[in-house]
Amino acid sequence: MTQLTHFDTSGQAHMVDVGDKAETRRIAVARGSISMLPATLALIQEGNSKKGDVLGIARVAAIQGSKRCADLIPLCHPIALTKVGVEFEIESSQPVIHCTVTAETVGRTGVEMEALTATSVALLTIYDMCKAVDRGMVIRDVQLLEKQGGKSGHWQAASRT
Repeated sequence: MTQLTHFDTSGQAHMVDVGDKAETRRIAVARGSISMLPATLALIQEGNSKKGDVLGIARVAAIQGSKRCADLIPLCHPIALTKVGVEFEIESSQPVIHCTVTAETVGRTGVEMEALTATSVALLTIYDMCKAVDRGMVIRDVQLLEKQGGKSGHWQAASRT
């Protein structure tokens, strides 16, 4: 694809017409990270945050975020999600938390934006819950890792290491 799809022939923004597309199972996987002070990560791991289970709440926030994607991104189609999975990986030596979201649907358009939005919302929730002790946390590398389904088929991000 060599042109942007969210503009019509006169250059006006529009929602892409997906009416003629076939309904297929579609999956997208996104990932992002938040780095923090070692003491902040320890609070999260010990469950000693005054606000409760940080990762549990971030997981629910991610799922909610995926369902609200069309309300946040102006030209996204509302999608009936069939599954949203949220996983956290803690790297104590860095200290960093990685969040990976898998979004799935059976439909006419992909779920990349839902996976990316969910990842971002999860990381923002961690920031919000821990900012009282660590305002210097950094959210980075939110990216699409993989998408499956639809006319364009299977795509995977190239390794950046």
